[in-house]
Amino acid sequence: MWKRISLRARIYLILAALVFITFSGGLVMVWYTYRIEGLLTYIIDRNLAAFQVATELETSLVNQKGFVTYFFLDGDPDWLRQLGEYRQIFRDRIKEADSLSETAEQKAALRRLESEYSRYIELKDQVIAHYRAGERETGSIIHREARIHFFKTLDLCKEYRDLIEQGIFRVRNESLGQAAKLRIIAGTAIFSVLCLGVILAFVLIRQILEPVRRLAMEADRERSPIESGNELRALSKSVRGLIEDVDQTHMELERSRETLLQAEKMAMVGKLAAGVAHSIRNPLTSVKMRLFSLSRTLQMSFPQKEDFEVISEEISHIDTIVQNFLEFSRPPKLKMQKVSPSEVVDLVLQLLRHRLESSNVEARLHREAALPKIQIDPEQIKEVLVNLIVNACESMEGGGRVDIFEEVGFVRPGGKMVVIRLTDNGPGIPESIREKVLQPFFTTKEEGTGLGLSIAQRIVENHGGGLEIQSKEGEGTTFIITLPLEERTLEQDPNY
Repeated sequence: MWKRISLRARIYLILAALVFITFSGGLVMVWYTYRIEGLLTYIIDRNLAAFQVATELETSLVNQKGFVTYFFLDGDPDWLRQLGEYRQIFRDRIKEADSLSETAEQKAALRRLESEYSRYIELKDQVIAHYRAGERETGSIIHREARIHFFKTLDLCKEYRDLIEQGIFRVRNESLGQAAKLRIIAGTAIFSVLCLGVILAFVLIRQILEPVRRLAMEADRERSPIESGNELRALSKSVRGLIEDVDQTHMELERSRETLLQAEKMAMVGKLAAGVAHSIRNPLTSVKMRLFSLSRTLQMSFPQKEDFEVISEEISHIDTIVQNFLEFSRPPKLKMQKVSPSEVVDLVLQLLRHRLESSNVEARLHREAALPKIQIDPEQIKEVLVNLIVNACESMEGGGRVDIFEEVGFVRPGGKMVVIRLTDNGPGIPESIREKVLQPFFTTKEEGTGLGLSIAQRIVENHGGGLEIQSKEGEGTTFIITLPLEERTLEQDPNY
């Protein structure tokens, strides 16, 4: 039955029981305080008052003794006056005692006392009458009989007082009994609360905290020990870590998906490009040879020569596009040589000297010492540098400046790397397309193929390095080429 109840319902039931027991205990305590208050009031206002009246009855009766004898000895009527006063006091106490009597037994004892006292007063009055008439012997006889009734009356006063004391003891015992019951109830409530508290603690520890601890340990990637009392904090930390992992995994999956889609697209484009390039290049080569032959044999006017040169340039442009498609679809194998990248930079600047002058672009080389020799394919690295510098010239319409920085630095996670930075002061790359410029077939040029930068990036990555772009719109663009540097190169190369 207990196992069928849900964890939430178990906790609610235990808490409800705790609240009920606590509330009931409070009500019992409040009731007991009122009960004790009533008992104390009853004892003080009724029983103690009745006990006091009973004591005063006995005292007022004792005080009546001897006045008649004194009157017999000296005949002073003042003794009889005092006797009358004490008799009135006794009668008043009888009436007060009658109003305070609670039980039938007390009232019956009071009636017997009142009857015996009346008989005593009657005899006492006869004694006084005989003494006044001079019949002292008869008065003495009745006086002895009155004395017997006096002691009977005194005994009845003591009996009535004892009944009042018994009533006080009865109320006291009742109060003690109720206090004992209250202690039993309080003890039972305390024991029940303790038991329910233990059960609640067991439920919290075994069915909440322990599963939370196990879940936190299973979800914790670092397997760090969990402090007692910090299970929820550890679980929260682990869940946050899992959420971060899920987000990271989702991002990686999205990137992998995009990469796979791009790879599939590139594979299809590569096959298409290879087929189209081979199909176009053969007739294109024949056209170029025929144009070269015609240029040597034909006599053309100046406008015809201009048209002929335009045709030749467009055919060369088509050949360049075909060559790019071939390189993209089937990149050539690296022919690694131990060469200083500084030599390649010098060769590129020499080859592009006329192109830089025609574009009104100034190239500045910042070199403290020649870069150390590393394993590279100089032809392909040259192609990368040519591509980047030509792109810089085309972006800076009206002229500009290209700064080339050479250095050896420590780049994580690649370690020590040869770094070549090409910085221009052109218009820069807008942020909206900055991440797309390295993607194949993306271009902002009307006649571009969008393969130059992607081929350059692939060449550098095939060397184990990287190509990074830093650019702000209106502040120019920096291309950073990093190539791996072996540790022994620093020790063996004297140029470094």
